[in-house]
Amino acid sequence: MSSSNSSFHPGLHRFALVTTGCTFLLLLAGALVTSTGSSLAVPDWPLSFGKFFPEMKGGVLFEHGHRMVAGTVSLLMLGLAITIQIVESRSWVKKLAWCAMGAIILQAVLGGVTVLLHLPTQVSVAHAGLAQIFFCLIVSLTLVTSKSWIEEKPQRLTDRPSPIRLWAAWTTALVYLQIVIGAVTRHSGAGLAIPDFPLSFGQLLPPDWSPLVALQFSHTRIGASIVLLFVTHTAYRACFHFPEEKGLFWPAAAAGFLVWFQCFLGMAILFTQKAIVPTSVHVIVGAAILASMLVLTLKSFQLFKKGSGS
Repeated sequence: MSSSNSSFHPGLHRFALVTTGCTFLLLLAGALVTSTGSSLAVPDWPLSFGKFFPEMKGGVLFEHGHRMVAGTVSLLMLGLAITIQIVESRSWVKKLAWCAMGAIILQAVLGGVTVLLHLPTQVSVAHAGLAQIFFCLIVSLTLVTSKSWIEEKPQRLTDRPSPIRLWAAWTTALVYLQIVIGAVTRHSGAGLAIPDFPLSFGQLLPPDWSPLVALQFSHTRIGASIVLLFVTHTAYRACFHFPEEKGLFWPAAAAGFLVWFQCFLGMAILFTQKAIVPTSVHVIVGAAILASMLVLTLKSFQLFKKGSGS
């Protein structure tokens, strides 16, 4: 992913930043739809009660509002993809832009199928998982069109004393897996299958291992603990060993802070019986952790020499 033959285009990068910000708002809008139970407030698709603009009240406000934000992001992504084809010299960046465009088109179709089939868990989970993939794609486009990425001298560091590239990559994969398990938990109605915390029905292990209980336990106890350890460890390595490298320090520090905040939000969801605010914020903080780890991974693969212990 060499950037030696590319030049920095400030307008393109700002366009990508705006699209990333709107995508983050789209994730929040989608989380609010589920948290407020508004997923079927509008029973048809792609119109809403046969209209482009229905009366925006109750659940319709959240569901149709989500569609309006999604439409805005789709138009922004189309404009960004076209702009990249015009001004970018790197062929892999052009391909990445079209992958993102394809992802958001498929995401729109999955959203419609979710409504028309009355929220099947598999489709809802696929919709949630693809949303995170699209967010990762647009974050990647924003990063690789930035001045720091284009003007950075690649592979100029020695990975000491541990393979930060592999730590970052594996941790990013684990964060995404945890998000998918969380989506399954959320859309299958298992969020309160174990109502207490940190114990499970007053015990260390739940006495009943029904599918919903096992699913919730795997997400809130096992998965959360593994992700907390991996993100904290990776963030510590990046921040402690490379404090002068801001491209590594800041995404690592952000992920390290956010993962602990995410655990707090997870507990708040249980203590408040899935209140709208902590439940919705939990979704977007998960996306922010994933994005931070992805940036750390991409920057570490750009900066560190191959065969330097990584």
